[in-house]
Amino acid sequence: MACDVDAYALGGLDLIYFLTFFLGFALQSLAGFNYSVELGSTTQTFNEVKIPGNTGSKIDFTDFGSGPVTSYRVYLGYAWDRHEIRGLYAPLAFNLNGTLDQPTTFKNSVFQPGISTDAIYKFNSYRMTYSYALEKSSEWDLKFGFTGKIRDAEVTLSQGALRESKKNVGFAPLLNFQAHRKLTELTSFQLDLDALGASQGRAIDLGLFLQRQLNSPKTKAFFGYRTVEGGADNKTVFNFAWLQTLTLGVKGEF
Repeated sequence: MACDVDAYALGGLDLIYFLTFFLGFALQSLAGFNYSVELGSTTQTFNEVKIPGNTGSKIDFTDFGSGPVTSYRVYLGYAWDRHEIRGLYAPLAFNLNGTLDQPTTFKNSVFQPGISTDAIYKFNSYRMTYSYALEKSSEWDLKFGFTGKIRDAEVTLSQGALRESKKNVGFAPLLNFQAHRKLTELTSFQLDLDALGASQGRAIDLGLFLQRQLNSPKTKAFFGYRTVEGGADNKTVFNFAWLQTLTLGVKGEF
């Protein structure tokens, strides 16, 4: 029996050593990774749509309601030396109901006024950003880079059995700028901007946040304001929107 107990104890120690080694290896492998999760309340200040862009009727989706709707964002990044690569998943959808003031041409149909109309505005965003941190020469930490954005957009109108929908998936290159400044030992200010403009349209995504360190020096809670503005004007689609979000969240490093 004594031999069996020793073998059992030895097996338990082997398991502990293995789990300790595996956990240490996993944590070492995650070193450099970071995350950020945001939960927001989003309203639309204006949101004008014409489909087709050259012959459709202009519709202001704020006439159906400005929100707010719940939104969220998830970032996952990896940093080394002065470099960082991060990905973003940011779904957003407004499901609205109202009435039109006049006959409205939308895609291949004419929607009539005074009838209950359902409207859907979806604008999901997927991004990959590379940024480079400049050598610190002041109280500000600055990063510059570029972002590849994939938009997954959909605009839908329906009146009873009549329904028309326009989906659009496309790529847009953006410039990225980040600025960080420590305010106190535990609090700091963060600015995050993706933006670019051209003759075909523009895109601006600006976030301003106050951050506070939690119990762990690698974890921070934050709250702030984010604004998204821009759109496109071409024969296929006309859409310019201004969305504003109050947001809070948590971010950290592994």
